[in-house]
Amino acid sequence: MGGRSAGGRPVIVRATVPAEEFALHHVLSDHPDATFEVERIVETGDDALMPLLWVRDVDRASLEAAFEDDESVDDVSLLAGFEQEFLYRMVWVGRVELILHMLTNSRATIMDAYGTGTRWQLRALYPDRERFSSTHDYCHDHGLEFQVDSIRELDGDPAGRYGLTDAQFTALVEATRRGHYEVPREISLEELADELGVSHQALSERLRRATGALVEDTLLIGPGVEED
Repeated sequence: MGGRSAGGRPVIVRATVPAEEFALHHVLSDHPDATFEVERIVETGDDALMPLLWVRDVDRASLEAAFEDDESVDDVSLLAGFEQEFLYRMVWVGRVELILHMLTNSRATIMDAYGTGTRWQLRALYPDRERFSSTHDYCHDHGLEFQVDSIRELDGDPAGRYGLTDAQFTALVEATRRGHYEVPREISLEELADELGVSHQALSERLRRATGALVEDTLLIGPGVEED
């Protein structure tokens, strides 16, 4: 049977690393207004990675010329294109030591990777804090900058899995079950607040924060709303 690792509960870490310490530094610096979103990352060997990468707000010809000049990338293939939005498959062959360490030594799962201009923002799931400490120590030993923006420990209940407090989780679930989000609404915010025994203002704030946290944890790529 599965269980928690010996190091404790899994943790989700949001971190920022400078673009010069990451693959595609040349491409990002050449296209500071473009956004780069990694769809997924697959290991292809001891020193290479194969990501699927969305690039948005960019001219295709200029972008692909930059790919050719970037020594960290190879074997670039266009999978889909929609005006100024393109999906590529490629191989990262340079500046991937940090990600390889995270995937292999720290057993992390890269949930999101979002690059723009001078930085990459990562969201990674670690089996426990001890595994995350391995990444932290690796960066320290190799002189790499790894700025931790947030770290959240997961527990077994549904609220914790999505970054919600128990009160936020209850408010969001009850609002949905009672038809607050139906069109037309089956229950008003005031009526729901009375049933839950809280003020109208408190319930409104809980729903707003819960929605923001849920979107950030499941949909939002890149800079997100502030955590509670």
